[in-house]
Amino acid sequence: MGVETPGSQSSLHRANLERVVRAVRLAGSLTQAEIARATGLSAATVSNIVRELRDGGAVEVTPTSSGGRRARSVSLSGDAGIVVGVDFGHSHLRVAVGNLAHQVLAEESEPIDVDVSAAEGLDRAEELVGRLVESTGIGREKVIGVGLGVPGPIDVGTGVLGSTSILPGWSGINPREELSGRLGMPVYVDNDANLGALGEVVWGAGRGLRDLAYIKVASGVGAGLVINGRIYRGPGGTAGEIGHITLDESGPVCRCGNRGCLETFTAARYVLGLLGGSHGPGLTVPGMVRLAREGDPGCRRVVSDVGRHVGMGVANLCNVLNPQRVILGGDLAEAGELVLAPIRESVARYAIPSAARQLSVVHGALGARAEVLGALALVLSEMGDSTLLDGSAPSATPSFT
Repeated sequence: MGVETPGSQSSLHRANLERVVRAVRLAGSLTQAEIARATGLSAATVSNIVRELRDGGAVEVTPTSSGGRRARSVSLSGDAGIVVGVDFGHSHLRVAVGNLAHQVLAEESEPIDVDVSAAEGLDRAEELVGRLVESTGIGREKVIGVGLGVPGPIDVGTGVLGSTSILPGWSGINPREELSGRLGMPVYVDNDANLGALGEVVWGAGRGLRDLAYIKVASGVGAGLVINGRIYRGPGGTAGEIGHITLDESGPVCRCGNRGCLETFTAARYVLGLLGGSHGPGLTVPGMVRLAREGDPGCRRVVSDVGRHVGMGVANLCNVLNPQRVILGGDLAEAGELVLAPIRESVARYAIPSAARQLSVVHGALGARAEVLGALALVLSEMGDSTLLDGSAPSATPSFT
């Protein structure tokens, strides 16, 4: 059997195959002209590679149009495998199953108590994953990987969930190892803000952009940062923790131990407390947003104030990272312009003018699905192309990335 050597014709051909497969895998589907632009390969080379991949069953080619001209759309074969996304929120568990052509085949959500133990939560995830995969009629052996989202930072060195005050029942847990052991499948894990960013980049309001931030305002405040088309996590995995930007050194004490963090003025427990006396103890953030949209003056004022505070954090991001777009996610995003307009006002006031002029601030296109779709996208971005080209089964214990 011949051995490929670096620089040989066979190794170059293999590299080109992988470049084409990766471009299609990350985009979902591309025309051959788009593949050529994305990979830098010539149109003739792309045409030959696509023909080879199609004949080998790795891709499917369908007629389409581009710019008014006939074209051929290339996507990964529906038989190439499936991926699973699991998203743990503060009050829900959501699971989705998709194929490598970026089509969602099954999806389901169920309520879950934020204080549930890690073991119970992961057991429920195992059950829901099994049920949804079975509902697709595709065998478990076709699962290439599982993306897992959790509402807290992941230590990149150990894979252990940090900030246990967010999920006290998960203290010291390595969620990737725990879920992988239950499912016998490769698991990739990230925090919910990063996955929200990935979801919006692949399917939503961030498509086609290389530099953006996804801001999620929920029990805490976090940002998923996309720099040059890739999620930026930082060496310790805590990049994007904008909830701990100091707004007032004499302000309320934050769970991190500092005073006056952005989170202390925007998190649900603080915001709802402002309205408890007038709106009752049962008010939720979605309820507050609904009342604000219906014209309730107290709720409109609180939503506007939260927007101004979030805008100060966004202005800091503008000055440091200069993103093209900021996408607001979480329940607060449903307030639309009631919250987006104050964010823009703060950005105009506190950000460098050149950075503010280049920035667009929008609400997410995916709503509550952003994180679970981002979990699917995480697997699509991390999986190796050799699995698709060789038909080899994926390892059940990939290294943490």
